Amino acid sequence: MKSFCWRLPDAAALSLTADVQLRRPEVAAGICGIRYGYSPRRMRLLRMRLTVVGIAGDGNVRRSKKKVGPCYYAVEDGSVRNDDVAERSGNKAAEVAVAAAATVVMGVGNRVLYKLALVPLKHYPFFLAQLSTFGYVIVYFGIMYIRHHAGIVTDEMLSVPKTPFVVIGLLEALAAATGMAAGAILSGASIPILSQTFLVWQILLSIIFLGRRYKLNQLLGCFLVTMGVVVTVTSGADAGNLLKDGGLFWSLLMIVSFLLQAAGTVLKEVIFLDATTKLKGGSVDLFVVNSYGSAFQALFICLLLPFLSKLWGVPFSQLPKYLKDGAACFLNVGTLSSGCDGAPMLPLLFIIVNIGFNVALLHLLKISSAVVSCLASTFSVPISVYVFTLPLPYLGVASSLPTGFVAGAIILITGSLIYGWTPSNGSSSASFS
Repeated sequence: MKSFCWRLPDAAALSLTADVQLRRPEVAAGICGIRYGYSPRRMRLLRMRLTVVGIAGDGNVRRSKKKVGPCYYAVEDGSVRNDDVAERSGNKAAEVAVAAAATVVMGVGNRVLYKLALVPLKHYPFFLAQLSTFGYVIVYFGIMYIRHHAGIVTDEMLSVPKTPFVVIGLLEALAAATGMAAGAILSGASIPILSQTFLVWQILLSIIFLGRRYKLNQLLGCFLVTMGVVVTVTSGADAGNLLKDGGLFWSLLMIVSFLLQAAGTVLKEVIFLDATTKLKGGSVDLFVVNSYGSAFQALFICLLLPFLSKLWGVPFSQLPKYLKDGAACFLNVGTLSSGCDGAPMLPLLFIIVNIGFNVALLHLLKISSAVVSCLASTFSVPISVYVFTLPLPYLGVASSLPTGFVAGAIILITGSLIYGWTPSNGSSSASFS
């Protein structure tokens, strides 16, 4: 039984709904103060209905049904007002919606600009991948340094345990290695199909490690979003044959790659949740998570370079020359700049937008969940398919719109609406965990 500490006005008589009366000599109306000790993580709404009972001058009880104003109560050192809860909930939903929309826009830009960046660097895709991996470490740490001097990143944030970041770096490096190995064998059309297992892994891992529960409408919405992407990407093709042509082993390896990516994402969510406790209600800055995660990922990528370079068709002994030639093409200088039209503008645009996409994705994960961030990222796939049908520079003839694009888009949007739909109190609240 939790304890309550009541602070009553000197002249008041209060009657609770449980017919318990507290009497004072005189009548006083006003705002009551309630302090409520509460230990679990989640705040629960405390609601009490109070009725003022006055005392007449002759000692007889005078029943006055005057309503007391809104009560304040303290929850874990924070003062909260009952009628502000709904407003805060609405603001939270609006913040998540704006962050999700920004993630979708950045995701579309990321996919389109990656395709454009490979126009000048078509012979050096491995160089672009390594430039992204190691360049982001410098960018993220530079931003974190500036935010630390501005007081946004505190010393307590920097002192959080680094072991989870080591695990994140290892998971993302292994995901890159397995994804490259499988991607070199599988057809391009089969990869978007297999990538939908990422959402499945997100749900399963969040249930196992976060104890999260999902309602039936959320699971149905995720399923429809996945099917919408598959219909959009594979319309006019036999999905079964696409997967069969790549071989069962390589398909399973690609699925393992998405499992590793999902595990890294859920672990980031665990870091944010744990930081709320360790930082006494605060939260770790997302650039701290990005900086240390990228640093350890780059470390493990270095250890895997001989294996990764071979997957890209570059012998490890020739890797220094390959990187030097790739840098010359990226800068569009020297004798190797022939055929590098669009550099360095297009690769730089991709890097900038990719950083923005990663930051937007992590911010969305921080304020919502890994599943919501995954849904927002997934939503950008069909939009990107449509953008590639437009006359974009450097890409030549635009692609034709897939025959099942409209049907797939309708399924995807329907799934998103179903996922975000909140059943009424009278509806079934069945959930799965």
